[in-house]
Formats: sequence, C-alpha cells, structure tokens
Amino acid sequence: MLDDVKDWTDLQQQVRRQAEILVGSGQEMGVQIAAYLHGQPIVNVVAGVADELTGTPVTPDTTFFSPSVGKGIASTAVHVLAERNHLHYDQRVADLWPEYARHGKQDTTLRHILLHAAGVPELPSYMTAEELLDWDRMCRTIAGATPAWPPGTRHGVHEWTYGWLVGEVVRRAANRPISWVLAEDIARPLHADRELFFGVPPTQLHRVARLKDRNWTAAQDLSSATQPNLAKVVPSDIRPGPALGNRKDILRADLPAVSTVSARGVARMYAALLGEVDGVRLISADRLDLISTVATQGPDWTTGGDLPKTLGYLVQPDSGRIGWGGNGCGLAGFYPRLGLTVAATKNYFGVSDPDPLEACATLIHDSVAASKVP
Repeated sequence: MLDDVKDWTDLQQQVRRQAEILVGSGQEMGVQIAAYLHGQPIVNVVAGVADELTGTPVTPDTTFFSPSVGKGIASTAVHVLAERNHLHYDQRVADLWPEYARHGKQDTTLRHILLHAAGVPELPSYMTAEELLDWDRMCRTIAGATPAWPPGTRHGVHEWTYGWLVGEVVRRAANRPISWVLAEDIARPLHADRELFFGVPPTQLHRVARLKDRNWTAAQDLSSATQPNLAKVVPSDIRPGPALGNRKDILRADLPAVSTVSARGVARMYAALLGEVDGVRLISADRLDLISTVATQGPDWTTGGDLPKTLGYLVQPDSGRIGWGGNGCGLAGFYPRLGLTVAATKNYFGVSDPDPLEACATLIHDSVAASKVP
C-alpha cells in the first residue's frame, strides 16, 4: 500500500501550520490534533496554552474535557466486552437491570441503547449538576422514566442518559464500573492510561486544560430555542460545556456521556478498533464491519436533523467519519475504508462556520485518500 511507505512529514507540517494560525489569530486558545493510519501515528500536533491564566502550554498528553467524545468511548467499552462475550447486543436491559422494565421498557435491548433508540433521552428540567454526581440516583431516574417513543421505533441522541444506560448495563454485566473497563481493558493496554478518562483521578487533575466560552453558550441558547426536544434532553443548568467542564467534581465523576481525553489517546483508541496498534486490537474484523454499518433511518428526534447512526457511533454524512464529537468542542472518529482515525481537542468552546478543526480533519482525510490513488 502506498501509505505504508509514504513520509507524512509534509502533512504533519501542514496541520501544524493550521493549528498555529488558529491560535495566533485568537480563534483558538489551545488545540491538539492527532491521526493514526493503519495503527501508526501520522499526525501529532499541539499548539497554544492549556490554561490562559498560567500560560501552561498544551502538550500531547494534556487532557481536555470533551463532552460528546465520551459517547464513542463508552460505545467502544461495550464492543470490547461483547468481543469477550460478557454481553450481547440483543439482550434485554431488564435481564441485567430489572428495575428498568417499568413503563413499557421491559423489551428494550442493548442494541436500542447503542442506536439511541431506547426512547429515554429526556431529563427533568430542574436537574442540577450536583444530581449528575449521584450514579444511583441518575439510574433510578432513568429506570423510572416513561419512554418518549416505543423503544426501537425511532432514534434521537440521548445526550446525557446514554452514559448511565450504557454504564449501568456494563456495570451489571462485568461487575465493574465502566470507568474501570476503560482504564483496564482499553487505556492501559494501549498505553493511554494518562489520556483517556471518564472520571479523572485526583492526581491527574492538574493536567486538565481549562476551558473558556467563546460563543458556545449563545449557540446552545439558539439551538434550544429552535429545537424544542433538545431543551428536554439537555436542560440549561446541565449543558456539558465550559461551566461544567471546569468543575473538579464533574471532572472526577464517572459520567460516561462525557470524557476527559487527549486527541492522541482517542485517535489511538479508534485505531485499535480498525486494526492492531503496537500488537493490541480491541475487536475483530467482523465486529468492525458490524459497528461501521448505518442502522438508523429518518430524522433524529432530539435535533430534528439527519444524524445517521451505527451501533454506538454517529456518521458524518459528508466525510463518512464514524465516531462522536462536535458542537464546537472537538471531534473524534474513524474512516474504515482508509484505515484512518482522527481526533481533535480544544479548550476555547465556540461554534463557527466552517469549523476550523473540521478543516484540519478534512486536510488529513484528503491527503490520505489521495495517497491511495494509483
């Protein structure tokens, strides 16, 4: 293959220039951009500062609170356990979690959850950040919920509830919290145990970048006003942005709908889904084909837009990238046909069109795609 022998130094330099322009212009404060191709790193770029107050520079192992990226990591934990036969996609949630069977949810399966088709994306409008920290309370809230639609009949992003749905199924199937599964079965084998967290250990909090709001809150206000179901799914007091991401109690909590990661760590994790990374492969080729196949139809209930989903991941219709991220706070995913993974993190949360990190991801994707043309 051409990319096996290609020197990617030019691409690394191009991405570095883009990152430095973003920081130098003030559009970004600190960024990481990483990419793996067939299990090998081809881009590892950092620029700017992790903390505007201290001037601490971003390094490759700086971790960033990266909200939606966590859903892809939680899904990966499920697939790793499925690979080891600790659970299977069509098992009923209530068989592991009997309390969940209430209000017509008795036949909900793990597959429904992974496809965001379980019908329980909503949270009470009065929910507070402190309540998010109580795992058992949140699981009781979700178990007692009445579905917004019969499970499996439609799909809509379960922005917060996805974490507890997946996490409680994992906890009961594996007898371990999902944060342990991430640490022991994914991060440590990949030598990314300082870069992939659901709950950040107290000794690692000093390495977490500090976030700043550019126009993220205003963009979320607009989205909530124009997408009524979004406000039901993400009440205003618990939007997963800078206000939450700078709180140490949130960073330390096991909240699998969100994550604290480095771009390098996430790109490395996705690379180990596609194939071997230093001898580690997380799932089989057959399972990779399964989780790379779009399995939903129709508009997303939460956003009203077109958000096609595979078993645990979103698909970007334009690029074909499979993973999670976006909303002005980073991205991560893989391109199965290219053997490529890309991730980007940032601490200046804001929405712009075009998205500068998407532009970097496109540069990487197009360079790799062009190298495969005879």
